[in-house]
Amino acid sequence: MADFVALEEQDGLRLSWNIWPNSRIEATKAVIPFASLYTPNKRKADLQVCPYDPVLCKTCGAVLNGYAQVDFNAALWGCPFCHTRNHFPSQYRGISEQQQPAELYQEYNTIEYIQQQAKPVMPPAYVFVVDTSVAEDELRACVASLSQALTTLPEYAQVGLVTFGTHVHVHELGFAECAKSYVFQGSREYTPQQVVEQLGLASKMPARKGGPGQPALPMPSSPGSRFILPISECEFTVNAVLDELQRDVFPTLSEHRPSRCTGTALQVAASLMGAALQPGMCAARLMLFVGGPSTEGAGKVVEKELSEPIRSHEDLAKDRAPHYKKARRFFDGVASQLVQQQHSLDVFACALDQVGLAEMKPVVDMSGGMVVQTDTFLNPVFKESFKRVFVAPGDPGSLNIASNATFEVIPSRGVKIAGLLGPAAAMDKKSSSIADTHVGIGGTNQWRLAGLDASTTLCTFYEITPQSKEAAGQDPHTSQQFYIQFITRYLHADGSHRIRATTFTRRWTDGSNLGELMAGFDQEAAAVVVARLATFKMETEEDFDATRWIDRTLIRLASRFGDYRPNDPASFTLNENMAFYPQFMFNLRRSQFVQVFGNSPDETANCRLSLNKETAQEATVMIQPSLFSYRAAGACAQVLLDVTSIAPDRILLLDSYFYVVVFHGSSIAQWRKDGFHLNPDHAHFKELLEAPKRDASSILQRRFPVPRLVDCDQNGSQARFLLARLNPSSTYQSQQSMSAEVIMTDDVSLSVFTEHLTKLATQS
Repeated sequence: MADFVALEEQDGLRLSWNIWPNSRIEATKAVIPFASLYTPNKRKADLQVCPYDPVLCKTCGAVLNGYAQVDFNAALWGCPFCHTRNHFPSQYRGISEQQQPAELYQEYNTIEYIQQQAKPVMPPAYVFVVDTSVAEDELRACVASLSQALTTLPEYAQVGLVTFGTHVHVHELGFAECAKSYVFQGSREYTPQQVVEQLGLASKMPARKGGPGQPALPMPSSPGSRFILPISECEFTVNAVLDELQRDVFPTLSEHRPSRCTGTALQVAASLMGAALQPGMCAARLMLFVGGPSTEGAGKVVEKELSEPIRSHEDLAKDRAPHYKKARRFFDGVASQLVQQQHSLDVFACALDQVGLAEMKPVVDMSGGMVVQTDTFLNPVFKESFKRVFVAPGDPGSLNIASNATFEVIPSRGVKIAGLLGPAAAMDKKSSSIADTHVGIGGTNQWRLAGLDASTTLCTFYEITPQSKEAAGQDPHTSQQFYIQFITRYLHADGSHRIRATTFTRRWTDGSNLGELMAGFDQEAAAVVVARLATFKMETEEDFDATRWIDRTLIRLASRFGDYRPNDPASFTLNENMAFYPQFMFNLRRSQFVQVFGNSPDETANCRLSLNKETAQEATVMIQPSLFSYRAAGACAQVLLDVTSIAPDRILLLDSYFYVVVFHGSSIAQWRKDGFHLNPDHAHFKELLEAPKRDASSILQRRFPVPRLVDCDQNGSQARFLLARLNPSSTYQSQQSMSAEVIMTDDVSLSVFTEHLTKLATQS
């Protein structure tokens, strides 16, 4: 897998299969979908950036690349996708075999262009939507984080403020004489036109162009400039409003939940941004800070009476959640509005109760937003994650957030686009390269991404279509290779419009040659593709049994590619390129993506949003956590994700993406309680205690959202965070325990799972 990881580091690209069969039937027999995982905004130090516009094919629109057939004498290049011969533009007149532009070198498979004739750019805009129906200490903590964020933003950045509780308040920051706001009734549902008219934004003024290297600025008399202003003009006003912000004045009965109109607030804020900001002209983010469930107006998830519990997974499965479907339809409308405006929604859900994230999931997903979920605004998970959103591009820890992106896939003959899974929305572009069968967001080869960061990863599915013998015979080069190009057009964090093109080639093979196919199998990428597909099916297909589907897929794969004698499970072996795949599936079917028992719908939605967005390496950690061991006698070493890895004299570090666990064995914990680490004679023990904490800190610093850190001891209450993810090879049902720890579970172990797999796969 090291070679595939190296490819991901180079181009941000992983494929489930790196060698493809040349027929549709053989492709169906491969079981695992043919898909790619691509990170379009991956930052790397050696990225080639060209200060000029790309050369495009006049027929298919592909960008000139290193796989093009070039005739330097005639100044022509042949497109490897549609085989059209194109003329080089006049500025390429002097190129030769000795003097070639960067895009013709195959080592620059990923190259970026800065558009020269780009439209003017407005300053970035942030509209903060703050929940005031929370406890006083929660509100003060949220306000403190907002005030700190304002000090880190550049002076030209635009901000707006909306608060909500029983009603929605849109604060007019351009009115400095006193606090002034427009109030919307929380129980009503408003159309964008009604919001625009009530705020007096019906007429628009053109933007004033900025000076050289500066973003365009809104005209002083622009209607939107009363509500969304540069920080340099409204810093005193917005800080005064935040300092004087009080809890919702409407009283709450003791047996009721607070009145909270989250959906109406989002609808009003989205309409405000649509009227005040021109689509595609700036990076605009709608940031929601919510501390409880929506109980009022559109998007309501539960009634105010505490006697009515908030919906669970069982309620959703048995259609006992009276508000769920209506709320989903409402938020689908908000999602479509934000996508059309090219604005993103970020949700900071800080509450012990559910806030309705399961209903809001399509808004975050389609707009490319971010989610931070924790229990309180005082939690370091919220504070540190929120800080990282505003780290300047290029600084350590920056998310390198880009916006207003479109993502296009151009394949060569024999390959069609089936669809995409990821934080994107389909665009209405048709092409002959679109497959009839759709997977995920299909029916197009171009998608819109309102927001994307350095880890946003898109999963594209392909359909293999047989080539005619005549077409293959015309060009022997295309009969052996196929090509795919990703074109991402986006607004960079520095305000420049850029085009990134990644072009790659893989080769065809006879589908009956299983050895060649297996040589190109990327088991980590395949596991992530199957996990994304399984969660998508769970949410879109009624009565879909994910566990059974995963098991059947694995049995078919093992039966097809395993080496065995029929009806002899002991003879079963798998190629080394597939050896770990059953283990990934074992952990996937036990993970929070598939097993929803014990998790709320909001927690499940948050986990699936992360899986649908993160890179292959990070998603693999979500599916199968990494476990590291620390002992006094040796250095840190990776160990099996098994209960047998627990020992009294060992410290374990578990990285499961969403939380990081530092687990002390019973002897280590006792020595620490006895204060041995405080004795200078036991400096090595002090170093042993600090080593896993340093490694855990490095994980927390590089990941967004910041994971929860759990520091626990063996036999302690929080040890459950570790035990829940370990293979239960030693349970209360075991004949003899091989471990210092026993897991109280009825789940089967990996060895039992593998036994059943080999038995079913080898059946004739």
